[in-house]
Amino acid sequence: MEEYKKLLFGKSYINGEWFSANTETFEVLNPADNSVVARVSNENAQAVSQAIDAAHAAFKPWSKKSGKERSVIMQRWYALIMENKESIAVIMTLESGKPLQESRGEVDYGAAFIQWFAEEAKRLYGDIIPGYTADRRIMVIKQPIGVVGAITPWNFPLAMITRKVSPALAAGCTVVIRPSEETPLTALAITHLAEKAGFPKGVFNMVVGTDASSMGKILCESSLVSKISFTGSTRVGQILSTQSVSTLKKLSLELGGNAPFIIFEDADIDAAVKGAIAGKFRFSGQTCVCVNRILVHEKIYEIFTDKFVKAVSELKPGNGMQEGINIAPLINKKAMDRVEGFVEDAISKGGKILIGGKRINENFFAPTVIGDATAAMNFAKEEIFGPVAPIFKFSTDEEAINLANDTIYGLASYLYTNDLKRSWKISEALEYGIVGINEGLISSEVAPFGGIKHSGSGREGSKYGIEDYVEIKYICIGNIE
Repeated sequence: MEEYKKLLFGKSYINGEWFSANTETFEVLNPADNSVVARVSNENAQAVSQAIDAAHAAFKPWSKKSGKERSVIMQRWYALIMENKESIAVIMTLESGKPLQESRGEVDYGAAFIQWFAEEAKRLYGDIIPGYTADRRIMVIKQPIGVVGAITPWNFPLAMITRKVSPALAAGCTVVIRPSEETPLTALAITHLAEKAGFPKGVFNMVVGTDASSMGKILCESSLVSKISFTGSTRVGQILSTQSVSTLKKLSLELGGNAPFIIFEDADIDAAVKGAIAGKFRFSGQTCVCVNRILVHEKIYEIFTDKFVKAVSELKPGNGMQEGINIAPLINKKAMDRVEGFVEDAISKGGKILIGGKRINENFFAPTVIGDATAAMNFAKEEIFGPVAPIFKFSTDEEAINLANDTIYGLASYLYTNDLKRSWKISEALEYGIVGINEGLISSEVAPFGGIKHSGSGREGSKYGIEDYVEIKYICIGNIE
């Protein structure tokens, strides 16, 4: 178990060197018990500026390498992460509170993006278009966009990095990564492995610090950065968009969610319960695609609710390093207060606590189910990001669609039905970038991940994921005859 300490690093990584500009540090805490996991050097916007310069200098030689050359280095990075899977998972659990089994799953999931885009590096195809006159030939090629700034959240400290930088690196871009200060240790561990894999100096840069606003601002306003990829809140996404206006940057934004989970009267109820548990309570509801609202047809409301509450009662909160734990702590006090506020609001508006509904201690909130949920309750419009499952009732397909779409967000959605026609109809009507039919876990490196409306723009993963990191160039050759 102590093997993980070999992957603990406390400095940023800029231009191929472990970097520390000052003696100021900050503590990384284990949210399960508030113990100090490590101390990390606290860098600032000046360090980000140095990283941008390094990435800019490295861009041209990196972009000139063949896709196969870039692929070889990325495959080594993938292999090193998989060789160190257990140590990385332990670090992730210690700093995020995520149950160890979920952390292992994230290592697999996150590393898969590296492997996928290492292969795609060799397949960045263009086109030959028939000329519009007999003496002209038209070619379309794809070229890397330039330096990419990646700003990533705490809830997936490995996967949110690899999902962004893998297509960037594969396309020939260089990267400057700013991970969350809540979970920097996983990011620094995979940075060490990227160094071992052989990325040239300046291609891969990681800057860690607590001044998120100024670090993000310099990435957005720098004329040397061509693209920003951000995962986080809609509010911060709007700020970054505004800050990027002067340089007309390309933006990929994966923002907030308000995922509906619709269960129709013809659904397999046991499968729906299983899917709802997985979709709602993974990492205690602290993921952007987590179920936010459970919409149940009135004919099966009681039977689903009874089975769902029983399944929730079997969930086990605790320190993620212990076997059998499947409910993590909330990341900090602010998150705890927010979740508690949602529950208090629901009770004040007629909601019924069917299980849970309160703090277990300062770090954990009990897995909670709220019956008789209504559109007047705050969580009907806002993202919960915690282990609280409100259950709404509907009577018709149209009502379900209207309830589901009654939100500014549009990331993930889920529906359970055994009616083929209904599955098509509802999927097409849902205003979301992702729809899961009879399935509560829908993320994969082979599929395009992203939302619409206030959930952002752009797609990560799949063959579409590399498109946001390239420019399309049209070349016309004239006077052939």
